[in-house]
Amino acid sequence: MDLESIPGVGEKTARALSELDEPERALRAGDVATIATAPGISQGRAARIARGAIRAEHDDPGGFLATDRAREIYRELLELLKARTVTDYAAQRVETFYPSTRRSRIEEVQSFATTALERDPTDDAIEALSGVEPLSQPGDVRVRERCLATTDAERYAEAREAIPELSVEVVEDAQGLAELARGYSTVIALDESFAGVTVEGDVQVRPDALENPAEIVPERPLAFFARNRERIRAAVAVHRVADLGTDGEYDEADLEALEDGLARLEEDGTVAGDAELDRLTTAVDDLDAAASAAESVANDQLREAIREEDVTIEGSDLLSLVERGAGVDSLLSRELADEYAAAVGAAREHLIDALDLDQGEAEIARRAFADEPTFPVERDEDAISRLREELTAAKERRAGRLKRELAADLADQRETARRLVRDALELDVELAVARFATDFDCTVPSFVWDGSRETGFAIEGGQSPLLDEPLEAVDPVDYEVSDVALLSGVNSGGKTSTLDLVASVVVLAHMGLPVPADDARLRRFDDLHYHAKTQGTLDAGAFESTVRQFADLAQGGEGSLVLVDELESITEPGASAKIIAGILEALSENDATAVFVSHLAGEIREMADYDVTVDGIEAVGLVDGELEVNRSPVKNHLARSTPELIVEKLATEAADDGTAANGGREADDPEFYDRLLEKFD
Repeated sequence: MDLESIPGVGEKTARALSELDEPERALRAGDVATIATAPGISQGRAARIARGAIRAEHDDPGGFLATDRAREIYRELLELLKARTVTDYAAQRVETFYPSTRRSRIEEVQSFATTALERDPTDDAIEALSGVEPLSQPGDVRVRERCLATTDAERYAEAREAIPELSVEVVEDAQGLAELARGYSTVIALDESFAGVTVEGDVQVRPDALENPAEIVPERPLAFFARNRERIRAAVAVHRVADLGTDGEYDEADLEALEDGLARLEEDGTVAGDAELDRLTTAVDDLDAAASAAESVANDQLREAIREEDVTIEGSDLLSLVERGAGVDSLLSRELADEYAAAVGAAREHLIDALDLDQGEAEIARRAFADEPTFPVERDEDAISRLREELTAAKERRAGRLKRELAADLADQRETARRLVRDALELDVELAVARFATDFDCTVPSFVWDGSRETGFAIEGGQSPLLDEPLEAVDPVDYEVSDVALLSGVNSGGKTSTLDLVASVVVLAHMGLPVPADDARLRRFDDLHYHAKTQGTLDAGAFESTVRQFADLAQGGEGSLVLVDELESITEPGASAKIIAGILEALSENDATAVFVSHLAGEIREMADYDVTVDGIEAVGLVDGELEVNRSPVKNHLARSTPELIVEKLATEAADDGTAANGGREADDPEFYDRLLEKFD
């Protein structure tokens, strides 16, 4: 696929898309989440790019929605679908559904929708989806305790590009390595020439390091899983709750391995659940506090010993000590040697116990308090620093090994994690379609692909999803049109909502989605022209523009569906009837399918030079002042108007003994109402 051939994709965007692992797969599948991982592309932009790629794949010229009202219908239907999504991804993914004229695209989405209708949108599945988001790439990962070293400038450039997480240093010889080892916990030498060189510190010779970056920087894969840990866990939950099944790419053992790996990972990318690493980490963090506490233990014990001891010094002994310049330390050594040794021993044991040191570490810790008496007792900072270095080095060695082991375990699960999250997000799209279909009693429509003139559309039990009413309050509508028809009916009888229903069914069908009807059959239309009712008479310029639109349809409208709501409002009633009659003649000759709602159906039929089909939404009568209407248009029937029904009601009441019905006043003259009724014949 030529990326720049996609509508809306220029050279810069094409370069960004080319950085994806499988750009063509993502574009063909409408995988908004993957497309949005390309540099500089948001989810909204990703949806537009995906839609353009789908059009290019199916050689779809677009332009199905030919008028503002047609586009409004599409947006309203999309909003109904999006309202039934849980994730932001699914809401954007729904944007890739659009009404197409291409059979391949319609059938592609119909296949998707058929699968979606088999899904069960349970509350548990919807709840589990709330935690799923597209996987994100972690920000720049920097590791400061390790570095790469090389003697070659070209190798230096390769290393910086391959492993940007580590510093790369240029050295001349083994002495340079030794200097680096004093500043870094680990130095990875990239040159084979360093093999066999003995340098103090942790220096590893790894000529293959650039080919195995995850081994050198396990923080890279761990950062990915740490950043996406909760999203992956949510996807696993969705998989189990919704019983997504597998297609051979992962199974329950993979899910358990993935969960086990995530359980061993902290949010910051460090390894969790290792007692030894926890011990070393705590020891490093608590070293200063533990050393201070150990000092206090020794000094408190020594003070108590001094208070309790009666120390007697002969004058000659005191004189000898003073002459030698001795102080309290000498007195302690002579008179309280055992007590001092006990106090220092207590300090050492406290430090060892508080930090839970092992045997080797304990030997270093004991050097923190000297055997030579002193008061107050103070720790040896050099010994404490040495202990800190030993603990830190052990901690980093342990952490590094655990990171490498965990990274190796999770490395094989990365694609599983991607697929799990992608499947969960796609499930959200499927469940949105399933919920829409359930909420509006939808069915998958059937198409007449050969464009037979005998078929326009046929809807059985249709209920408009655009009405602001609960479904159970919406009367089902049956309506079929194969050519050009006028739709008549009483005010508030449902003519406009019938047009909205037809438009909704046609738009959803051409999107490949289920339609709100018990059954629907239609031809593949090239475009939809829906002209909403205008407010008031148009001025000359607007009137001219409107007529031009119909002139274009009359010349090239074969395969079009034209829906028009009360076009007579564009100008005077007499002129309107003539204009509409002419438009209908032209559309009929051009094999378009059309429905014109009009209160001038009778006048238009008389002026047309062919037998125009007139359908009617018939009012059954007036009940308590309210119209009772049969919402399904009656074929070849000019519906009576509301005024006619009212006059008929008055005539009936006048013909009867209407004194009581008329509130006690004198009954009306039935002849007057009969005369009015004759005018409607």
